[in-house]
Amino acid sequence: MPISNYMAGLFGHSPIRPLQEHMQKVCLGVQHLIPLVEAMNAGDLDLVKVEQQAIVQAEHDADDMKHALRHQLPKGLFMPVDRRDLLDVLMMQDAVINQAKDIAGLVVGRKMQLPVTMRALFLDYTAQTVKAVEQALLVIGELDSLVETGFRGLEVERVEEMIKDLGRIEQTTDRKQVELRNILFELEDSLRATDVMFTYRLIEWMGRVADDAQRVGTRLQLMLAR
Repeated sequence: MPISNYMAGLFGHSPIRPLQEHMQKVCLGVQHLIPLVEAMNAGDLDLVKVEQQAIVQAEHDADDMKHALRHQLPKGLFMPVDRRDLLDVLMMQDAVINQAKDIAGLVVGRKMQLPVTMRALFLDYTAQTVKAVEQALLVIGELDSLVETGFRGLEVERVEEMIKDLGRIEQTTDRKQVELRNILFELEDSLRATDVMFTYRLIEWMGRVADDAQRVGTRLQLMLAR
Protein backbone atom coordinates (compact mmCIF):
# COMPACT_ATOMS: atom_id res chain seq x y z
CA MET A 1 0.00 0.00 0.00
CA PRO A 2 1.38 3.46 -0.86
CA ILE A 3 2.40 5.45 2.21
CA SER A 4 -0.06 8.25 1.36
CA ASN A 5 -2.99 5.80 1.30
CA TYR A 6 -1.80 4.21 4.52
CA MET A 7 -1.65 7.56 6.31
CA ALA A 8 -5.05 8.54 4.93
CA GLY A 9 -6.45 5.35 6.41
CA LEU A 10 -4.97 6.16 9.78
CA PHE A 11 -6.14 9.75 9.93
CA GLY A 12 -9.28 9.52 7.79
CA HIS A 13 -11.24 12.50 6.53
CA SER A 14 -12.07 15.02 9.20
CA PRO A 15 -15.69 14.65 10.35
CA ILE A 16 -15.75 18.14 11.86
CA ARG A 17 -17.21 19.93 8.85
CA PRO A 18 -20.09 17.45 8.35
CA LEU A 19 -20.92 17.79 12.05
CA GLN A 20 -21.03 21.56 11.70
CA GLU A 21 -23.18 21.31 8.58
CA HIS A 22 -25.59 19.05 10.46
CA MET A 23 -25.92 21.67 13.19
CA GLN A 24 -26.51 24.36 10.56
CA LYS A 25 -29.42 22.33 9.19
CA VAL A 26 -30.75 21.81 12.73
CA CYS A 27 -30.63 25.54 13.39
CA LEU A 28 -32.32 26.33 10.08
CA GLY A 29 -35.21 24.08 11.04
CA VAL A 30 -35.52 25.46 14.56
CA GLN A 31 -35.63 29.03 13.26
CA HIS A 32 -38.99 28.21 11.67
CA LEU A 33 -40.46 27.93 15.18
CA ILE A 34 -40.73 31.71 15.36
CA PRO A 35 -42.97 32.18 12.27
CA LEU A 36 -44.87 29.04 13.32
CA VAL A 37 -45.72 30.59 16.69
CA GLU A 38 -46.52 33.93 15.03
CA ALA A 39 -48.94 32.13 12.72
CA MET A 40 -50.42 30.21 15.66
CA ASN A 41 -50.97 33.47 17.55
CA ALA A 42 -52.65 34.96 14.46
CA GLY A 43 -54.88 31.91 14.01
CA ASP A 44 -53.45 31.29 10.53
CA LEU A 45 -53.58 27.50 10.37
CA ASP A 46 -52.49 27.38 6.73
CA LEU A 47 -49.29 29.27 7.51
CA VAL A 48 -48.76 27.11 10.60
CA LYS A 49 -48.81 24.06 8.33
CA VAL A 50 -46.32 25.68 5.93
CA GLU A 51 -43.90 26.31 8.78
CA GLN A 52 -44.46 22.83 10.15
CA GLN A 53 -43.54 21.32 6.80
CA ALA A 54 -40.38 23.42 6.67
CA ILE A 55 -39.38 22.04 10.08
CA VAL A 56 -40.23 18.49 9.02
CA GLN A 57 -38.13 18.86 5.87
CA ALA A 58 -35.19 20.20 7.86
CA GLU A 59 -35.50 17.25 10.24
CA HIS A 60 -35.50 14.81 7.32
CA ASP A 61 -32.46 16.50 5.79
CA ALA A 62 -30.65 16.51 9.13
CA ASP A 63 -31.51 12.85 9.59
CA ASP A 64 -29.97 11.99 6.22
CA MET A 65 -26.85 13.95 7.17
CA LYS A 66 -26.71 12.15 10.51
CA HIS A 67 -26.83 8.71 8.88
CA ALA A 68 -24.21 9.72 6.31
CA LEU A 69 -21.87 11.04 8.99
CA ARG A 70 -22.27 7.90 11.08
CA HIS A 71 -21.53 5.74 8.06
CA GLN A 72 -18.53 7.77 6.94
CA LEU A 73 -17.06 8.48 10.38
CA PRO A 74 -13.41 7.37 10.21
CA LYS A 75 -12.29 4.48 12.35
CA GLY A 76 -8.60 5.31 11.99
CA LEU A 77 -6.16 5.54 14.84
CA PHE A 78 -5.60 9.29 14.68
CA MET A 79 -8.99 10.99 14.63
CA PRO A 80 -8.67 14.69 15.56
CA VAL A 81 -11.52 14.20 18.06
CA ASP A 82 -12.59 11.01 19.81
CA ARG A 83 -15.21 9.17 17.77
CA ARG A 84 -17.47 8.68 20.79
CA ASP A 85 -17.42 12.40 21.52
CA LEU A 86 -18.46 13.23 17.99
CA LEU A 87 -21.29 10.72 18.06
CA ASP A 88 -22.52 12.13 21.37
CA VAL A 89 -22.57 15.69 19.97
CA LEU A 90 -24.33 14.44 16.84
CA MET A 91 -27.07 12.76 18.88
CA MET A 92 -27.58 15.90 20.98
CA GLN A 93 -27.89 18.01 17.85
CA ASP A 94 -30.36 15.48 16.51
CA ALA A 95 -32.44 15.78 19.69
CA VAL A 96 -32.81 19.54 19.08
CA ILE A 97 -34.43 19.22 15.67
CA ASN A 98 -36.49 16.20 16.71
CA GLN A 99 -38.02 18.23 19.53
CA ALA A 100 -38.74 21.12 17.18
CA LYS A 101 -40.54 18.72 14.84
CA ASP A 102 -42.60 17.39 17.76
CA ILE A 103 -43.59 20.93 18.72
CA ALA A 104 -44.71 21.72 15.19
CA GLY A 105 -46.67 18.48 15.03
CA LEU A 106 -48.41 19.24 18.31
CA VAL A 107 -49.41 22.74 17.19
CA VAL A 108 -50.82 21.44 13.90
CA GLY A 109 -52.37 18.26 15.27
CA ARG A 110 -54.18 20.03 18.10
CA LYS A 111 -54.89 23.21 16.09
CA MET A 112 -53.51 24.97 19.13
CA GLN A 113 -54.43 28.47 20.20
CA LEU A 114 -52.87 30.02 23.29
CA PRO A 115 -54.79 32.27 25.66
CA VAL A 116 -54.38 35.89 24.56
CA THR A 117 -52.49 36.85 27.72
CA MET A 118 -49.81 34.23 26.97
CA ARG A 119 -49.17 34.92 23.30
CA ALA A 120 -46.61 37.73 23.43
CA LEU A 121 -44.61 36.05 26.17
CA PHE A 122 -44.71 32.69 24.42
CA LEU A 123 -43.38 34.26 21.23
CA ASP A 124 -40.59 35.86 23.27
CA TYR A 125 -39.94 32.47 24.88
CA THR A 126 -39.71 30.89 21.43
CA ALA A 127 -37.30 33.57 20.20
CA GLN A 128 -35.09 32.99 23.24
CA THR A 129 -35.14 29.25 22.56
CA VAL A 130 -34.07 29.84 18.96
CA LYS A 131 -31.32 32.13 20.26
CA ALA A 132 -30.00 29.24 22.37
CA VAL A 133 -29.82 27.00 19.30
CA GLU A 134 -28.09 29.74 17.31
CA GLN A 135 -25.53 30.10 20.09
CA ALA A 136 -24.95 26.34 20.10
CA LEU A 137 -24.33 26.58 16.35
CA LEU A 138 -21.70 29.27 16.97
CA VAL A 139 -20.02 27.05 19.55
CA ILE A 140 -19.92 24.04 17.22
CA GLY A 141 -18.61 26.34 14.50
CA GLU A 142 -15.44 26.76 16.58
CA LEU A 143 -14.70 23.05 16.76
CA ASP A 144 -12.37 23.06 13.74
CA SER A 145 -10.38 25.94 15.25
CA LEU A 146 -10.13 24.02 18.52
CA VAL A 147 -8.76 21.01 16.68
CA GLU A 148 -6.20 23.17 14.88
CA THR A 149 -4.94 24.61 18.18
CA GLY A 150 -4.92 21.24 19.90
CA PHE A 151 -7.64 22.33 22.35
CA ARG A 152 -5.24 24.81 23.95
CA GLY A 153 -4.65 28.52 24.29
CA LEU A 154 -6.83 31.57 23.73
CA GLU A 155 -9.24 29.71 21.44
CA VAL A 156 -10.26 27.47 24.34
CA GLU A 157 -10.89 30.50 26.55
CA ARG A 158 -12.99 32.10 23.83
CA VAL A 159 -15.11 28.99 23.33
CA GLU A 160 -15.57 28.53 27.07
CA GLU A 161 -16.97 32.08 27.24
CA MET A 162 -19.31 31.28 24.34
CA ILE A 163 -20.53 28.21 26.24
CA LYS A 164 -21.16 30.39 29.31
CA ASP A 165 -23.21 32.73 27.12
CA LEU A 166 -25.22 29.71 25.97
CA GLY A 167 -25.88 28.83 29.60
CA ARG A 168 -27.08 32.36 30.32
CA ILE A 169 -29.44 32.26 27.35
CA GLU A 170 -30.86 28.94 28.53
CA GLN A 171 -31.37 30.34 32.04
CA THR A 172 -33.37 33.22 30.59
CA THR A 173 -35.47 30.65 28.75
CA ASP A 174 -36.07 28.85 32.04
CA ARG A 175 -37.32 32.04 33.66
CA LYS A 176 -39.75 32.69 30.83
CA GLN A 177 -40.98 29.13 31.13
CA VAL A 178 -41.78 29.70 34.80
CA GLU A 179 -43.65 32.91 33.91
CA LEU A 180 -45.74 31.08 31.32
CA ARG A 181 -46.55 28.27 33.71
CA ASN A 182 -47.68 30.77 36.33
CA ILE A 183 -49.98 32.54 33.86
CA LEU A 184 -51.44 29.24 32.73
CA PHE A 185 -51.98 28.14 36.32
CA GLU A 186 -54.08 31.25 36.95
CA LEU A 187 -56.14 30.53 33.82
CA GLU A 188 -56.73 26.82 34.40
CA ASP A 189 -60.27 27.15 35.73
CA SER A 190 -61.37 29.09 32.65
CA LEU A 191 -59.96 26.61 30.10
CA ARG A 192 -60.81 23.09 29.02
CA ALA A 193 -58.76 20.48 30.84
CA THR A 194 -57.35 19.11 27.58
CA ASP A 195 -56.29 22.59 26.46
CA VAL A 196 -54.52 23.12 29.76
CA MET A 197 -52.72 19.78 29.47
CA PHE A 198 -51.49 20.34 25.93
CA THR A 199 -50.50 23.94 26.62
CA TYR A 200 -48.33 22.79 29.52
CA ARG A 201 -46.85 20.22 27.14
CA LEU A 202 -46.14 22.87 24.52
CA ILE A 203 -44.38 25.04 27.10
CA GLU A 204 -42.31 22.09 28.30
CA TRP A 205 -41.33 20.93 24.82
CA MET A 206 -40.22 24.40 23.77
CA GLY A 207 -38.02 24.51 26.85
CA ARG A 208 -36.49 21.17 25.93
CA VAL A 209 -35.20 22.64 22.67
CA ALA A 210 -33.15 25.17 24.65
CA ASP A 211 -32.10 22.47 27.13
CA ASP A 212 -30.88 20.23 24.31
CA ALA A 213 -29.00 23.14 22.74
CA GLN A 214 -27.24 23.75 26.04
CA ARG A 215 -26.30 20.06 26.21
CA VAL A 216 -24.48 20.46 22.90
CA GLY A 217 -22.34 23.16 24.50
CA THR A 218 -21.87 21.20 27.72
CA ARG A 219 -20.66 18.18 25.77
CA LEU A 220 -18.10 20.30 23.99
CA GLN A 221 -17.05 21.76 27.33
CA LEU A 222 -16.31 18.25 28.58
CA MET A 223 -14.12 17.73 25.54
CA LEU A 224 -12.22 20.92 26.38
CA ALA A 225 -11.61 19.70 29.92
CA ARG A 226 -9.73 16.60 28.79
